[in-house]
Amino acid sequence: MKVFLSADIEGTTGITLWDETTNGHSRYAYFQQQMTREAAACQGALDAGCDEILVKDAHDSACNLIPSLLPEEIRIFRGWGSDIMSMMAGLEKGYDGVMFTGYHSGAGMDTNPLSHTMNTKNNYVKINGMIAPELMINSLTAAYLGVPVRLVTGDKGLCDWMKAINPNIETVAVSEGRGRGSISIHPDKAVRLIREAACRAMQKPAADCMFPLPAHFTVEISYKDHFRAKSAAAYPGVRQTGPAAVVFEADDWMDALRALDFVL
Repeated sequence: MKVFLSADIEGTTGITLWDETTNGHSRYAYFQQQMTREAAACQGALDAGCDEILVKDAHDSACNLIPSLLPEEIRIFRGWGSDIMSMMAGLEKGYDGVMFTGYHSGAGMDTNPLSHTMNTKNNYVKINGMIAPELMINSLTAAYLGVPVRLVTGDKGLCDWMKAINPNIETVAVSEGRGRGSISIHPDKAVRLIREAACRAMQKPAADCMFPLPAHFTVEISYKDHFRAKSAAAYPGVRQTGPAAVVFEADDWMDALRALDFVL
């Protein structure tokens, strides 16, 4: 069995401040290590019989994970692939599942002090009327390729969001946002729970863990700066609907993802 793991940091256990996510700040090294430990809990998938795991470092420079702390069986994709797959670069048809560690609530959600979607330039992204965190964008990419979502770890708001869409997908909530703060579980407990959940996740029928893929996509973006909407409207098919808002539609998810790559 082959597994793809996308690792972010803003949903890592204990994360509360932007400084803690940024290389060069004194707080970063600790959370870089915890981010890696939580990704390393993909060992649970190996426990369940997986023999190949591709880990995509998916935060900021995409060079955050400490490779020596990961299981020997993994391969790691560091840096950006310069394609529309972004945080899912390297995923292909034929994988038996995707896992997301360290993921966070999206812009427009109040369940993580660092809630955002792809960057901090938008108020929200909506897909078919629903607030779309990065997890939704990346889960739709997995669904498009026919790959089930096995595991999500991060803040409670995001885990609850995923459970409402597909309760069969394993989640591990490591923190709960409270305004500008968060309440987290112990970091060692988080690693243990993630490893156990990864093992359970790989034993479920693939069909039970598919993220729903709509037949049509209406994407709305509200920007913090009005001039971004004007710029985005230059992309074919994108319409400006307000001083700081745009909308576009697509029947094929790759067309929607391509537009998002340019206008976000």
